[in-house]
Amino acid sequence: MMKQMRGRNLAHPGCLTGITAGLILGIILAGVLAALNVPLIVDLLTWLGLTLLLAIVGWFVGSALSSRFPALEEAPANTEQKPS
Repeated sequence: MMKQMRGRNLAHPGCLTGITAGLILGIILAGVLAALNVPLIVDLLTWLGLTLLLAIVGWFVGSALSSRFPALEEAPANTEQKPS
């Protein structure tokens, strides 16, 4: 799988991973805050902030990893010419 990702920009998959983690962790955190009778607006802003923060972190981590995995040079195709 890593060979397929070589040479590609990993910022987009990193951002997707960050958003997914942010949504999951944000919902759990919002549930805990709601159980503690924290106002709804604080719950929502915390959830949104956590989601955006993890998405941005994922974007930058993906961008940094893209430069560490440069594209592999393709082996040249068989260039032998058949005698006519």
